Amino acid sequence: MFADFMLEQQWFATMDSAYPHKFKINEAISFMVYCEDQEELDYYWDKLSHVPESEQCGWLKDKFGLSWQIVSRTMHEWMLQGTPEQVDRMNQATLQMKKINIATLEKAYLQ
Repeated sequence: MFADFMLEQQWFATMDSAYPHKFKINEAISFMVYCEDQEELDYYWDKLSHVPESEQCGWLKDKFGLSWQIVSRTMHEWMLQGTPEQVDRMNQATLQMKKINIATLEKAYLQ
């Protein structure tokens, strides 16, 4: 009824309850995976994505209904370091995507 585990040097705890609850897993909780390149991003996307209609802007749902955000570490750095115009162009490009395409984001960033 209780477990703890580590993913990517981060501890998590889970706990069951003896009482019935009327809630289910939803988008209020999600995990973020930072990927080094498109190959790694594609790998996690292919392994985790299970609900195609929920895919948007790098978000997906797995077979348990848990939300994941699969993103590029470079994308994150560009968002922090870019000018407001660069960030806006990247955001606009991201809004057109399901799975993140790093080359498309780089083109928007450098435009």
